[in-house]
Amino acid sequence: MRRALATLLTVLLATSTAFAQVYRWVDENGVIHLSSQKPPAGVKAERIDIKTSSSSKRPAGSSGNRGSSGSNQPAPRPASPEQIAGREQLLSQLKTRECVIALEALERKTGGAEPTSATEIKRLKQTAELNCSQDPVRRRQQEEMAAKLQVANSPSCVDARNKLGDMMAPGSSVPRDQLRAQQAFVDEHCTSPIR
Repeated sequence: MRRALATLLTVLLATSTAFAQVYRWVDENGVIHLSSQKPPAGVKAERIDIKTSSSSKRPAGSSGNRGSSGSNQPAPRPASPEQIAGREQLLSQLKTRECVIALEALERKTGGAEPTSATEIKRLKQTAELNCSQDPVRRRQQEEMAAKLQVANSPSCVDARNKLGDMMAPGSSVPRDQLRAQQAFVDEHCTSPIR
């Protein structure tokens, strides 16, 4: 999960120049929180430094660490509107990711596909409630993404990806049209909507 989050952040931030933060933490119930605001005092959180577009660059020789009181470093500049918009866009994408994962897991676990507990169901519902959109149109999109994720994680898609791997193995004599058809099936039905 951390690898996927790191990959998502890398892709989203490849061309950026200024820094902002998003905070991610798991509460005592296991519910995942994402916010552009610092978590409550005493809560251990992962700070994700993100780059956002900005016309101003950081001073040369400046490190990623902000100065603490009593240091010779200048006080941090207030975030620009571009930085705030970029941070909020990334935060929305991260929340959608957590929402989709929670919705897919809820469907799988409440559908009897996996053993679960009432505590796990409660945690997943709270994570979905906290991170899923309240806008009906956006929420429907998130639910559709969760359904696609469930299919992509299904045994039939695991088999389809394994079959494609075998077909592409060195020495395989599978005709190109069969290979293309298998690749098209995997691309259309078995690709995760979130990375």
